[in-house]
Amino acid sequence: MSASPADAEFGSFADLVRGHAARDPGHVALAQDGRAIGYGALDALMDRVAAALQRDGVQAGESIAICAGTSLEYAAVFLGALRAGVAVAPLAPSSTPESLAAMIADCGARILFLDAAAASALAPLRQAVSAPMVALDGSGAERVLDAWLAPAGARPARVAIEPAMPFNIIYSSGTTGAPKGIVQPHAMRWVHVKRAAAFGYGTESVTLLATPLYSNTTLVVFFPTLAYGGTVVLMGKFDAAAYLALAERQRVTHTMLVPVQYQRIMALPDFGRFDLSRFRFKFCTSAPFAAALKADVVARWPGGLVEYYGMTEGGGTCILFAHEHRDKLHTVGRPAEGHDIRLVDEAGREVPAGGAGEVVGHSPSMMTGYHNQPAKTAEAEWFDAAGKRFIRTGDVGRFDADGFLVLMDRRKDMIISGGFNVYPSDLEAVVALHPEVAEVAVVGVPSERWGETPVAFVVAVPGAAADAASIRDWANARLGKTQRLAAVELIDSLPRSAIGKVLKRELRERMRPVG
Repeated sequence: MSASPADAEFGSFADLVRGHAARDPGHVALAQDGRAIGYGALDALMDRVAAALQRDGVQAGESIAICAGTSLEYAAVFLGALRAGVAVAPLAPSSTPESLAAMIADCGARILFLDAAAASALAPLRQAVSAPMVALDGSGAERVLDAWLAPAGARPARVAIEPAMPFNIIYSSGTTGAPKGIVQPHAMRWVHVKRAAAFGYGTESVTLLATPLYSNTTLVVFFPTLAYGGTVVLMGKFDAAAYLALAERQRVTHTMLVPVQYQRIMALPDFGRFDLSRFRFKFCTSAPFAAALKADVVARWPGGLVEYYGMTEGGGTCILFAHEHRDKLHTVGRPAEGHDIRLVDEAGREVPAGGAGEVVGHSPSMMTGYHNQPAKTAEAEWFDAAGKRFIRTGDVGRFDADGFLVLMDRRKDMIISGGFNVYPSDLEAVVALHPEVAEVAVVGVPSERWGETPVAFVVAVPGAAADAASIRDWANARLGKTQRLAAVELIDSLPRSAIGKVLKRELRERMRPVG
């Protein structure tokens, strides 16, 4: 293995941790709430996880699922599974029981690792889950982690990691029982690790993460930090003031935050009293990042600000070095090195220079496909005349004269609320089940708190007695926490085009920003 991951065309992430453990076993790899684990102890714990998976017959290329809040144990199980060549499906505990059961079945999880909160959420459909359960927090699952682990000193059989092997399966949606699992291969994650060489990661790096471990947003910086021998500080529930105090105390150098978190941090009256001088780079992705907010972060927060524009599915990524291009803050930057990003029209033809079109991208960092959904995978792909494979984004944009991408709108009506993807069709399917709802359309409206938030426009059945508030409460009881409706608006009819398509833009224009 090369001295730097960036020097190797491909390698095993678990081997990188092994190397750090051999060089400096006491150096802290992971820390949370006063607890810490060094590289030597982490390496040994990864061995115990990998050996236990092999003992239980979990083969390389098969999957486990983790559904829990952020913890050191969560991280160790994820990393140990990688050593065994086992793919990890990190699931959002805020999902509905139906969604959780569907995702666990879809990924073929051989074992489900969870905590008490996730177990409670899953309880209504416990019998639908065949995978054995292991409790990360010592709560009442079939087994607790300490008892499940292989004995101290256990060493797993070595697994040769190949680039095409599945690293993890990230679920992008999942309220309707038909979630899409994005299979990211080891090759894709290795590209992220190599890319990180440009951002000053090293053994002295300290990365503070206040987004959950089941989010691809988090993993984009979690793995590079450990790959270069740095320290990851995990924060459970985000609080702006607590975040700044922790960043100051831990002398943090790197972080990843979504726009709404930056907004809350910069709005603190005493932001300036915290010593953030150690910061080298701050990252942002997952949601629209307002130019004015970027400018404020660049002006008042030490270190560089880097915005990633891309998809969990991979394909093309644009990178904006906001601190270097203060006149381009309205853009999402230029294509990353080795990334081919093009714009296509409705017919799939490339648009002329200066024109607007759907953003499609090709790069070394691309998903294998949607797990068990070849038709959905095909829908997400575009091929050029030479047969080169691109991933569709559903976003409409244009390149300016300097090659910076300006996003104009989303062709798909996905809502990004608090950094999480919320799909209107999922919410519409739930609201439509209400016995007094005839038609429904869900749109995202601006929200000071969440960036965007979903609002449902409902046409009631004739003679219906339910009011807007009761329909909203009924629907929210059946939706995941990140998907809940901010409001329901009762209207006489949905605006439609001449061919019957609901005109959601008109619905958005009716709404004022909400809190």
